[in-house]
Amino acid sequence: QKNGISNGTLYKKTFIEHFEQAPMYVAVLTFLGFGVGTVFGYLRDFMRAWGLEKRNVATEREQQKDFVPLYQDFENFYTRNLYMRIRDNWNRPICSVPGPQFDLMERVTDDYNWTFRFTGRTIKNVINMGSYNYLGFAETDVNALKTVTRELQKYGTGICSTRQEMGTLDKHVELEQLVAKFLGVEDSMVFGMGFATNSMNIPALVGKGCLILSDELNHTSLVLGARLSGATIRIFKHNNMQSLEKLLREAIIYGQPRSRRAWRKIIILVEGIYSMEGSIVRLPEIVSLKKKYKAYLYLDEAHSIGAVGATGRGVVEYFGMSPDDVDVLMGTFTKSFGAAGGYIAGKKDLVDFLRTHSHSAVYATSMCPPVAEQIIRAMKCLMGLDGTTQGLQRVRQLGKNTRYFRRRLHEMGFIIYGNDDSPVVPLLLYMPGKIGAFARRMLEKNIGVVVVGFPATPITESRARFCVSAAHTREMLDTVLNALDELGDFLHLKYSRYSKSSHPELYEETRLELED
Repeated sequence: QKNGISNGTLYKKTFIEHFEQAPMYVAVLTFLGFGVGTVFGYLRDFMRAWGLEKRNVATEREQQKDFVPLYQDFENFYTRNLYMRIRDNWNRPICSVPGPQFDLMERVTDDYNWTFRFTGRTIKNVINMGSYNYLGFAETDVNALKTVTRELQKYGTGICSTRQEMGTLDKHVELEQLVAKFLGVEDSMVFGMGFATNSMNIPALVGKGCLILSDELNHTSLVLGARLSGATIRIFKHNNMQSLEKLLREAIIYGQPRSRRAWRKIIILVEGIYSMEGSIVRLPEIVSLKKKYKAYLYLDEAHSIGAVGATGRGVVEYFGMSPDDVDVLMGTFTKSFGAAGGYIAGKKDLVDFLRTHSHSAVYATSMCPPVAEQIIRAMKCLMGLDGTTQGLQRVRQLGKNTRYFRRRLHEMGFIIYGNDDSPVVPLLLYMPGKIGAFARRMLEKNIGVVVVGFPATPITESRARFCVSAAHTREMLDTVLNALDELGDFLHLKYSRYSKSSHPELYEETRLELED
């Protein structure tokens, strides 16, 4: 169950992650559940085709009956026949700040989740275990938001221009200088959308004749950016240094296909914390490999910045490394900072290049000033520049809450994935029928959870994903844990046998000899 470090000389602290294998009967019943659902799905499609059941989904027009089907594929089949049965567990509208608790608009369905109607009733004080509000900065405290209110009155809500035209304000310059200081790098650039920070900037850094080595579990924004770049993409197994080194070695030896010319550049794309697995990147080993093979490293700290490290400075600080070891530092403000947007930071030459060539800088509307001020407020709090230690206290409280929540779940017998210090806590449900039952019963207990299934996860690894926050009190966490203990017995979710990793290839191969 526990996977220790594979090269202890590179790590300054214990590195433990959990990827426990489910009992065989669970795997069999999971496949059986999907099999039964698929059979009935084809039966219902047959009934729809013959008019025995109403069609509620997008269909091909009669005038295009001889065309290649536009909507018919497996994911559409899955959505139509499986997802719709449990659709009520997603897209629930909330009507309050997404803090440690929120208010939820009650809705019901009269046609088995094809449509919903609101009852007009509000479900109050639902414990929020799904938002990425790691440090609790998504808040409505009047005193905390004084500066944000002031900037809103001064600048308004929008800029209506791009960074390269009329959209660069003094607030952007202030924020970029603060981000660079916070991360300990030369310069940074901020963008109005976190997803676009990856998808629109990777194509500016690599192109045809370049090689991208991407972790198999990278976020869609990284995947899209890699595809848009036109570079050659090769995938390595999640957090597997043997797989990555093999690809690096082959890239150096064989070069580009057909021509055998050397690659123009090789760049490794990884995340700090993986949002579906709760695992932390094995950064010391990746840095050693990238130095050994002279590759570049692009690190996405969307979930890790603010959430790990002694002072919230992400996985670089978590491992006690230098920011100079990472060529491109990327992160978002949408999680730990309770705002929106993202940044890219590093050497001044890199940032100056992106100011000219970034698609986001050229085409996207700039970050609105009140959002920029919210980020500045939160970052100053973390750095202690507000004259308090509240930021540091939030980081420490998040660590305490994370370790407590994970430890209790282990003791109860649940299978959970990820690193002991990761505030993203996936709890494995496996069987498709338990996804809806779990989320509905948790909501009955006034607890809001996120359940995740295919295609966001492997089809047999459905899960509930908890996001721990510094704003959660011990009483809130105990309420959730007691509900989970009861529900785990009712739905038979306590599968843990403390068996070996279900991903042994990640951790149990022979040690690498890496250069410093």
